[in-house]
Amino acid sequence: MREVLAASRPFSWINTAYPFAAGYLLATGGRIDATFVIGTLFFLGPYNLLMYGINDVFDYASDLRNPRKGGIEGGLVEPARAREVHRRILWACVVATVPFVVYLLVVGDLAANLTLALVLFLVVAYSAPVLRFKERPVLDSLTSAMHFVGPLLYALVLVDADLGASTVWPVLVAFILWGMASHAFGAVQDVRADREGGIASVATALGAHPTVVAATMLYVLAAAVLLAVPWPGTLAAVLPIPYAVSTAQFWSVRDEDCERANAGWRRFLWLNLVTGFLVTMLLIVIARTG
Repeated sequence: MREVLAASRPFSWINTAYPFAAGYLLATGGRIDATFVIGTLFFLGPYNLLMYGINDVFDYASDLRNPRKGGIEGGLVEPARAREVHRRILWACVVATVPFVVYLLVVGDLAANLTLALVLFLVVAYSAPVLRFKERPVLDSLTSAMHFVGPLLYALVLVDADLGASTVWPVLVAFILWGMASHAFGAVQDVRADREGGIASVATALGAHPTVVAATMLYVLAAAVLLAVPWPGTLAAVLPIPYAVSTAQFWSVRDEDCERANAGWRRFLWLNLVTGFLVTMLLIVIARTG
């Protein structure tokens, strides 16, 4: 069980459960029901196990060459036990996911079910053999972004929210841009390890420095899009800026010293906690003024 839990990366659970829960509560005026609880629990644990567990299994060969694996940034088992543990992880993915998905499909309409199917397909397609979206530059960043935007989008569709509303579409677009920037920057630190392992990514295709520049610009663009949200939601435009400042500090990174970007990635993980707190405060203000 320890390896299965490590594969789900508990430190990051909140990053997928929060968007679903926040979207559901805001779109329903604060309704807490069985679907909210079950959906939040699904995107808290099982969804992350499915996403990261499949990744750990099928990226094992390259992870062995990656010095940052084996902690909060990804589980790593001993080679002698890899086959046994990986089989256990894949079975756990199925057992943990299916009951929640069955319930959500029963309570959702066609649009919600298709959205959930798309979100789950992207989770599997990112790492699974043959599809391997993570090895298709740019698509890898977009797919990774949808891993986090997907729970929010699904919550909104599930409760029949207006996706074209001025309080909704800028948030979805900015969230995608933020997610693409975050994935791209995260890939910078692995440029050499991925190339040695024969794995392609947006960073191996563009190079470390251009990827850092692109990530920084995407964060700035996300901030600009959020200016379209009505007041006081406009304040959210400030939130991507610290990310842009953080990535810009690694402007000089090149392929040869790409591992330096790991310091920025670790800062990113903690920055998410601060941003989550600020988002919560802003959502409380919006709920009270709305």
